[in-house]
Amino acid sequence: MEVVAVDIGGTHARFAVAEVAEGRVVSLSEPITQKVAEHPSLQLAWRAFGEKLGRPVPKAAAIAVASPINGDLIKLTNNPWIIRPPLIPDRLGADTWTIVNDFEAIGHAVAQLEDEAFLHLCGPDTSLPDKGSITVCGPGTGLGVAQVFRHRGGYDIIATEGGHSDFAPLDAIEDALVKRLRRTYQRVSKERIVAGPAIVSIYETLADLEGVPVARLDDKAIWTLALEGKDSLAVAALDRFCLSLGAVAGDLALAHGPKAVVIAGGLGLRLKDHLLQSGFGERFVAKGRFRSLMATIPVKLITHPQPGLYGAAAAFAQEHAQ
Repeated sequence: MEVVAVDIGGTHARFAVAEVAEGRVVSLSEPITQKVAEHPSLQLAWRAFGEKLGRPVPKAAAIAVASPINGDLIKLTNNPWIIRPPLIPDRLGADTWTIVNDFEAIGHAVAQLEDEAFLHLCGPDTSLPDKGSITVCGPGTGLGVAQVFRHRGGYDIIATEGGHSDFAPLDAIEDALVKRLRRTYQRVSKERIVAGPAIVSIYETLADLEGVPVARLDDKAIWTLALEGKDSLAVAALDRFCLSLGAVAGDLALAHGPKAVVIAGGLGLRLKDHLLQSGFGERFVAKGRFRSLMATIPVKLITHPQPGLYGAAAAFAQEHAQ
């Protein structure tokens, strides 16, 4: 059957038509991406998608949202939209629907995608395990975290808010970064350090330490400078981001006890080459007495271009399997 897959983040909402059968995703169309700021609600963005699709919209919805799923009112964490699940049939015209946390959707994608959808980053170069726990985390507008638990009967996904747990600085530079952030936030979470907007604080902290005055830039400008290698301070901020992401991924692995870790998110994919060349892997295993244990955990990067959409469709397929 056909289903509209939707992946709603803090900045963009992506739509595609997926075909699902027997609990799995068969195909996924090219996505149509819309800016959240250009539509006051999901209903209006859905209508705009239908106009761009140019044919009748399937009457089934698979929706992934960057927010905890709790009750009949969903307020997105980094997005002004409000979603009321009981009203989905009326507002969207969907007879059947599934709604999941965005990283719960990523977990479904991790569980269903084949080996070629993953790039090895560090640790043993082996496939993802057929049984046991896999930690999934990824930087975007925020920091998403989930767990995949594979077992003989299939798999289960555990959605978490691990990105909002406390960040543990490991050196003087991170001490300075946390001190700077505490001027604004009493409590500094992992998301304040290893999500897309965090590059601003990293960049400005490094500038302070260097005693170099810098213009006030937004995160998009700094990421562009860093990824293009046009500004040495921005490149240093990128390197620091990769180090901190490695440390955070390692902390999550210690907490979850997984047999593998997968880095996801649109920003994670953009950092593919930099993660391979950075100190990410060293920071991941640098856990004192548990270094030898950490070295046994394979760490992968999901390279599928739309894991949120794929995962939303996979979640629908699992829930409504026939």
